[in-house]
Amino acid sequence: MPRDPIEYVWKRKEELNAVILAHYYQRPEIQEAADFVGDSLQLAIQAARTDAAVIVFCGVMFMAESAKILNPDKIVILPEPKAGCPMADMATAQQLRAKKATLPQVQVVSYVNSSAEVKAESDICCTSSNAVQVVESLSADVPILFVPDQNLGNYVARRTGRDIMLWEGYCPVHHQVSLAQLLEAKRAHPGAIVVVHPECPPEVIDAADYALSTGGMLELVETSPAREFIVGTEEGLLYQLRKRNPDKQFYLLKTEFVCPDMKLTTMDKLVQALANLKPQIEVPEEVRVKAYRALDRMIRIK
Repeated sequence: MPRDPIEYVWKRKEELNAVILAHYYQRPEIQEAADFVGDSLQLAIQAARTDAAVIVFCGVMFMAESAKILNPDKIVILPEPKAGCPMADMATAQQLRAKKATLPQVQVVSYVNSSAEVKAESDICCTSSNAVQVVESLSADVPILFVPDQNLGNYVARRTGRDIMLWEGYCPVHHQVSLAQLLEAKRAHPGAIVVVHPECPPEVIDAADYALSTGGMLELVETSPAREFIVGTEEGLLYQLRKRNPDKQFYLLKTEFVCPDMKLTTMDKLVQALANLKPQIEVPEEVRVKAYRALDRMIRIK
């Protein structure tokens, strides 16, 4: 590794006309090396708008695939190709096609935490920050199938009053949060605002003060007069919360709130990816074209 990896990354990035995108759950040093740090929607928008020739995605596979879907003529690199998403693996295109065959009129809303092939079988994508708006944009006369996160889908159904069929998928990191853990955190910090991710189970969402995407959590904290917050999402977000709000206190809702896949990207892997322009992400064109429609339709919703 170079003596100063950050300096190398920024110099190499300029040579390649590259942009580095990182999710809030990435390691702090990766967030510091990135041009833009955001949630899934923010990153998708950045990927769609970038003029860079090379997109280096510090996240997981479905995020890099989405960047390639939106930018077929650009080089898209995922520094750690083993960085996947267990939730995304809970729905395959074959399974979705089989389900759609039994529901010929269904509208499929796929969470961006899904494979390119699943997106290609979907009518529109969503993220945790715009899922409610996405569902509200759809015809109320046609049933909705929400894939693959049952917890986010249930949250959206309750917010919109729409009848939504739920896939039996979930995020292992958020799904394991319990009501008992939330209540214990509230006992330990009675004055703190509780904000959780909508990938958490319904009873956890009901007991929280807010259910928001990671970007939504940051916005809430920055505008709230409250000084203490219990945070119900992956611990990587704490870096940005503390960096942007040094005068406020943050407590994780539970210990070991970690997504192992998000932590697979290291500075050394980022350096090697920029040095070698590998590993590059490819999406078959027939899949990409159909998946593009679902992603682009999502991005166009205001």
